[in-house]
Amino acid sequence: MLGEYRITGRRAAEISADVERAVGAGALVPGQLLPPMRELATDLGVNPNTVAAAYRTLRERGVIETAGRRGSRVRPRPASTSRGSIRVDPPPGVRDVSEGNPDPALLPPLHDALAAAALHNAEQPGLYGQDPVDPEFARLARAGLDADGVPAGPVAVTSGSLDAIERVLAAHLRPGDAVAVEDPGWGSLLDLVPALGLRPVPVRLDDDGPLPGDLESALRSGVRAVVVTDRAQNPTGASVSSARAGELRALLAERPEVLLIEDDHGHHIVDLPLHPLAGVTDSWVLVRSTAKAYGPDLRLAVLTGDALTVDRVTGRQRLGPGWVSRLLQRAVVRLWTSGAVDVSEVARAYGERRDALVQALADRGVEAHGRSGMNVWVPVADETGAVARLLHAGWAVAPGARFRMTAPQGVRLTVSALTEDDIEAVADAVAAAAGPAPARSYG
Repeated sequence: MLGEYRITGRRAAEISADVERAVGAGALVPGQLLPPMRELATDLGVNPNTVAAAYRTLRERGVIETAGRRGSRVRPRPASTSRGSIRVDPPPGVRDVSEGNPDPALLPPLHDALAAAALHNAEQPGLYGQDPVDPEFARLARAGLDADGVPAGPVAVTSGSLDAIERVLAAHLRPGDAVAVEDPGWGSLLDLVPALGLRPVPVRLDDDGPLPGDLESALRSGVRAVVVTDRAQNPTGASVSSARAGELRALLAERPEVLLIEDDHGHHIVDLPLHPLAGVTDSWVLVRSTAKAYGPDLRLAVLTGDALTVDRVTGRQRLGPGWVSRLLQRAVVRLWTSGAVDVSEVARAYGERRDALVQALADRGVEAHGRSGMNVWVPVADETGAVARLLHAGWAVAPGARFRMTAPQGVRLTVSALTEDDIEAVADAVAAAAGPAPARSYG
């Protein structure tokens, strides 16, 4: 069962530590079956309860998983290489439409906002012991959430959306718990979930968001959390419609114990309304990042949710970084109140480019998706070949493997860097590279 390796130890802590060292060293490999508890107890000359305690520790640390009578096995290793490494480095002369960055021309200059924050700090220095959330930032953030129908809840600030999601998952879940995630979905999230020792459960989606049947199946399977992108879903551009939101809320209402995480990173770059799901489960959060509309390097996101969840997140945050710089919070306040970003103009600019590319591809008989945001998803039969052919044609696109679990193959194009004159050229290249349409492409 274990080959040449023999587990050692007399106490539960010693046994669990020995197994974890063996897994780290490769002596025990993912999928390897461990001895039944009574059998190992007999081999080690210890009480079966001692081995049971060791296995419990290993499960909680995400090292092993137990499947009833099928026994305990070493879990697949958490992601150590991010999906972001699945990429093509464009050589000179190749246009890069793979990175998912906003258009720098649509981002506001930051010098006035940072100067205003520095002036405020000179008048009211930021010191230890102060509220981690600037009061004016909290007021404006909450007002925006209220306007979009997000249920009442305290406001916290994190270092971006992924930081918020990680903190919320860690506050509620334990290694081995299952999390429903969109497939295809945000590659960083698909890396994060297994890195936390959690088990991702794929949920397919269409242009209106997660498919109700898939979510229902995931809920019935016992997932402890569900992560949904409200708008500008990465990589497909899906946006949860009013009708779809009603269906999803009805399903979640039947499982009030499930943690709901909503990612609204598309706030201020889309012109489609928000249809929040929050409020039907006991534990919920909604996250809004400033990255796409105001600049990725601001590293700031708004988090709201039920009081217990937000309290857990901020309590743990105090024991680490403490807070997200109030200087940055004041800079964002300035950006929000100065009119530095014309939200409708930004949404219009991305929408025109995205819609033009989707239409140009449709004119060439190529299926493409991009209901909101800055990305277009193109299903293909052979994404490796399509990526290579597009690179040869002068375009670097993102391989679908960065975003998929079990979903069919595809490629993602970011429209931020495209001009009106580029649309026809890139559509021609994609049409030539995509090959025959796959039998099942999306949703």
